[in-house]
Amino acid sequence: MAEAVETAGVPGRRRRAPGMSADERRSMIVKAALPLVAEYGAGVTTAKVARAAGIGEATIFRVFEDKEALLAACVAEALRPDALLASLAAVPLHRPLAERLVEALEAMREHLARIGAVIGALHATGHLRGREAPRAGGSGSGPAPASGSGTAPTVPGSREEALAAPLAAVAALFEPERDRLRMAPEALARVFLTLSRASAAEAGDEARMPGVLSPRELVDLFLHGALGDDR
Repeated sequence: MAEAVETAGVPGRRRRAPGMSADERRSMIVKAALPLVAEYGAGVTTAKVARAAGIGEATIFRVFEDKEALLAACVAEALRPDALLASLAAVPLHRPLAERLVEALEAMREHLARIGAVIGALHATGHLRGREAPRAGGSGSGPAPASGSGTAPTVPGSREEALAAPLAAVAALFEPERDRLRMAPEALARVFLTLSRASAAEAGDEARMPGVLSPRELVDLFLHGALGDDR
């Protein structure tokens, strides 16, 4: 049966929405819930989510077992690197390397800020206390494969698997300069992702950490080091 949703501009009035599959309905509800979870954490009510989605509250529980399942779905959605990967893939490879990396760093910071808003709000409201913090794809700095070991196979569900796609996307940004690089693009990409994660944490806490480097300043430091031109 098609769901009745609020008609835009007419409070309380409902219209018939086109039929959705269960997966489509879950996705629609999570999309509506995410900004509310970032604002209220675990204190968000399913009634608020229903209003934001323009559906009846009972509809939420047709596709989610309970509020806990909805919150878990929101965390999983926040951690998904799809938007990050799309941003990295859209960086033009004909542009100078520094400009490519600035765009990549800005995309990484935006991705990690979204994750931080959701995870931080849930933690602040007691939802994630006492649990291992979820890990974000593309934001980790897991150990590099041992020298000479080649590319190690990734374990399904592991941190390495979550990191693999963003790592490959960033490595592709270094590829046009491969012959000029001091390290392989994959190795540089791993260092760059680690730097991105650290800089995103600082940027998110600028009140306590003044003087945070801009993406352009950080990329310049990454490419040219700490010493001046007269080194």
